[in-house]
Order: sequence, then structure tokens, then C-alpha cells
Amino acid sequence: MILPEDRWWAAEPKWRAAEEYGFDHAWTYDHLGWRSLVDGPWFGAVPTLAAAAMVTSTIRLGTFVASPNFRHPVPFAREVITLDDLADGRLVLGVGAGGQGYDASVLGGPELSPAQRADRYIEFVETLDGLLRTDNFDRSGTYYSAKGARNLPGCVQKPRSPLLLAADGPRTMAFAARAGDGWITTGRPEDGQTQDDWWNRVGELSGRFDDALAEAGRERVVRCLSLDSAPVFSLSSTEAFADAVGRAGELGFTDVVVHWPRSGTPYQGRESVLEEVAADLLPTIQGRDQTT
Repeated sequence: MILPEDRWWAAEPKWRAAEEYGFDHAWTYDHLGWRSLVDGPWFGAVPTLAAAAMVTSTIRLGTFVASPNFRHPVPFAREVITLDDLADGRLVLGVGAGGQGYDASVLGGPELSPAQRADRYIEFVETLDGLLRTDNFDRSGTYYSAKGARNLPGCVQKPRSPLLLAADGPRTMAFAARAGDGWITTGRPEDGQTQDDWWNRVGELSGRFDDALAEAGRERVVRCLSLDSAPVFSLSSTEAFADAVGRAGELGFTDVVVHWPRSGTPYQGRESVLEEVAADLLPTIQGRDQTT
């Protein structure tokens, strides 16, 4: 995860290095402003990924996660098609429900309840899926509508770029199990959690997703865990990274995401640890059960 906070002269080497280090995918946040960093520099996810596509050739690139808080599926579908073309079929589209905070308030719209955000999320994903699959697409919904929306030439990947759906609640998790190409979770972190508390919560969510998959009649999809929602930063040491990856694998996750170390909080760490992980640990863990 490379936060979109640096001017491109500083960000470009990170995206190049992520590929050179051998990581399977590189992501950025899709926000207009994010938590404690809202008062600092921040750049858009789509142009950031477009630039990243131009300086890489093999690593998969993705949004973690695209937000209905400020996006409409019709123009966003065009951006997705363009990104997948620029990346030559390397785009992975993470999508979430959109939480509270700056993204939800900056446009001046009404505050939505959790149930309304779930309704909007499902409608957003269903509409986006239809737009990416179908030319001349029509839909009339509560939150989004499309009339004769064109999608040519479509994504490089067929039938479209993969959709990895973020979900922690029962309804959205059932939707992700039914409609997604994969599932994303942060483990639903809470203030005051210990490291063991967080892993217990991740295990609980993973079990619930197993049940949702079974209910949907599916056996296997990509399962992606953001390791740095835990109290301990995954790149605080090579030992912390190895332990986290091992525990995630035991819980059935096919993929994990870690944050590029920053000089301050959050995700404060040393790039030397990232380099050690890439050199010493990545070759031993990749390919075990990795599917994206």
C-alpha cells in the first residue's frame, strides 16, 4: 500500500521498487482525504494508478478501496476501463461501502445510516458490474441510474477487471461472497484492541465468510487481509511480518497487504525492513496459495 501523499517525483520510485522487490500487487487509498492525514498533501487514486501503470509492467495495481461516498458508477466505469487499458490488464478493483468522516461530509450530502450505506454499496457494485460487462447499459436505482451507458472498448481483462469487495457486516459479507471475485477485510479494528484481540476478530470474520461462501454455493475466492489494521505494524520487523503472514495463511487468506513504511504515524517504520522482507521472506511465501 503506497499512500497517495507524495509528489510524483517522490512517489514514482516507490511504485517502481514495489515491482522490483517482487510484490504481487501494489495499492493506493481511494479517498478525498483520510483521517489524521486530511490536513496534509493528498492526491487522487485514479491518476496515481494511471501514472503507476506507466512506470511498471508486471505488478498488479489496485484501489483499496474505491468509495461510493464520492463516486458515481457511470464515470467511474470509464476510469476503470482506462486504467485497465493503461495497465494492460493488471488492474484489481477493491470496492467498499464508504465510511463516515471527511469523504462522507465534504460534498455536503445527508449523513447515511449503516443500513443505507449498505444499500448504496450493493447498488454501486451491481451497477458498476453491469456497466463494465454490458454496452448500452440501463439501470434505475435509488442511488444511481444509467441510461444507455456505453462501455466500449471494455476492459482488457474479460469479462471485466476483478472486483474485490470489502465487507465485515453480515449483509455486505453475504453480498461479497455471492457477487465478488474476492473479499477484503481490515479485521474491523476497534480502539483499545490488543494484537491477539485483533487476530481473534479476524478469525471470527474469516469463519463467517466461510459460512457466507457455503451459503452462496462457492468454495474459493481471493481473500485479502490488510495486516496494518492490527495494533502492531506488520513491517516493524521481519519477525512481525513473518508471524502475520503465517497467521493470515492459517486463517485462509490468499493475499495480504502491508503499508510502505512512513516517517511518522500511522505506519511508521524503516524502509530497511521492507527491503529485508523483500529479499529474504517474499521468495519463501509467494505462491503458497496466492491467486491475485
